Amino acid sequence: MGGTPFGKERSRRRGQGQLEAQVLAALHRSPGPATAAWVQEGLGGDLAYTTVMTILSRLHAKGAVTRERSGRAYVWTPAADEAGLAALRMRRVLDGERDRDAVLTSFVSALSAHDEQLLRTLLDRATADEPAPGTDPEARGG
Repeated sequence: MGGTPFGKERSRRRGQGQLEAQVLAALHRSPGPATAAWVQEGLGGDLAYTTVMTILSRLHAKGAVTRERSGRAYVWTPAADEAGLAALRMRRVLDGERDRDAVLTSFVSALSAHDEQLLRTLLDRATADEPAPGTDPEARGG
């Protein structure tokens, strides 16, 4: 039996989520907006340029990166930090479900006591920052 064992060959293959995470990590290391070629080089050059472009385009469609024209190419920038991207993924999952109440109930019921307290604190803080219904914060002081 010659060649590479199937298991070893398969272990080198990366999933889409892993590739997206690697591309985002490379963009976060960039000193500013980066080209696809810069990202490809930052990943060690082992991915094809077209693969990097496909991943960047998918990330752009998901709102995870922004792009701007720079000459004939695009330059890419992460739209948020890793926590923001995780939150975006969570919202997309929630938005894809028909019964949001059931999904949120299941999610909250599975939280640890620490996470539940953190969520309560964050919700209280967000509620305190919102103006009361029917009030116009711009109309104050006048």
